[in-house]
Amino acid sequence: MTLTERQLILAPLDRQLLLERRRIDVVEAVRRICAVQAQAPASPYLALWNRVEGFAPEDLHAAFADRRIVKATLMRNTLHAVHAEDYAPFQAVMAPGLRASRVYDRRYTSTGLTEEDADGSLSRLAEFLAHPHTGTDVEREVTAHFGERARQVWWALKTYAPLHHVPTGGPWSFRLPNTYRAAPAQAAGAAPDVAAGAAAGARRLLLAYLKAFGPASAQDFARFTLLGRPVITQALGELGDQVVRVPGPGRAVLYDLPDATVPDEDTPAPPRLLPMWDSILLAHAVPGRVMPPEHRPLVVRRNGDILPTLLVDGQVAGVWRTIDGALELTAFRKLDNVSWHGLTEEAERLAALLADRDPAPYGRYNHWWDKGIPGAETRIVKD
Repeated sequence: MTLTERQLILAPLDRQLLLERRRIDVVEAVRRICAVQAQAPASPYLALWNRVEGFAPEDLHAAFADRRIVKATLMRNTLHAVHAEDYAPFQAVMAPGLRASRVYDRRYTSTGLTEEDADGSLSRLAEFLAHPHTGTDVEREVTAHFGERARQVWWALKTYAPLHHVPTGGPWSFRLPNTYRAAPAQAAGAAPDVAAGAAAGARRLLLAYLKAFGPASAQDFARFTLLGRPVITQALGELGDQVVRVPGPGRAVLYDLPDATVPDEDTPAPPRLLPMWDSILLAHAVPGRVMPPEHRPLVVRRNGDILPTLLVDGQVAGVWRTIDGALELTAFRKLDNVSWHGLTEEAERLAALLADRDPAPYGRYNHWWDKGIPGAETRIVKD
């Protein structure tokens, strides 16, 4: 059976736990949805609140504190929260791209330092970060070897070195300035060399991605990770019958796991208030999966900020923000009363969560609204 456009919308929503909140441990939830975008401290909490029935922020606090979930730079050169056991293989495949994005960048090369200079600092950095230190502490340590160029060296290393961000308290576990710690050394039995480790990591990440976002194309996986075509092609070939092709409505070849299921076309999709940069908005090359193309310029800003969004019937229908202790919901199109009722109920529950922790988690991004967010209707919701 050929999948329909509607099923391609519903399938990743289902796998992302956005069609129905599930009563599931937060650590297992993070593994199930592959990775949680964590660029803003609040985002992992709000992402899981949308997905986990009875979500308790304290459970995520505890998982970060005992390193069952770790926060680190991974896919798309941005911060993600991932299951601790997934970090090493994911980092192994992402590291070459993360490294290239820094050591070949003019901000680093203009110092006159070589890539070998940065690589040669990795062991010293790991030793220094055996215990947590702030970025300022690290920069001071690097200064001993690189003098005034230490800032650029640290800028490169903090992206591609195997480092975890350390929780430092506050309403969302992490706060500025960032604190870092070296990732644990790989366990005995790990891949014997860098190339083998990267290949194994690519296979593991692709399987996790399809489980969380499939069916999907190679281009979709590239969009989610920024991995190159040769890496993806090799992973698909090595996985063999662990991945199957499925027929879809477009020309792109779609892949999925052999035992994966897809919801019926008439499955309802409940309203949701997603956090900034939610992974469902970044997992596919074609934004129409959950973001109508005409709404993309309103949601995805020129500098890469992706605003908190309203989902109605499985697609982006507007944006939300906190203002004066309330939630402001702006719909890009006219919504019916049923849709507004569902969004309002969600907003009331979210307002209650924020009131106990942080009434303005994305307040620094309100300037996008000051520049104008055109909408068909706006409503204010309080706890």
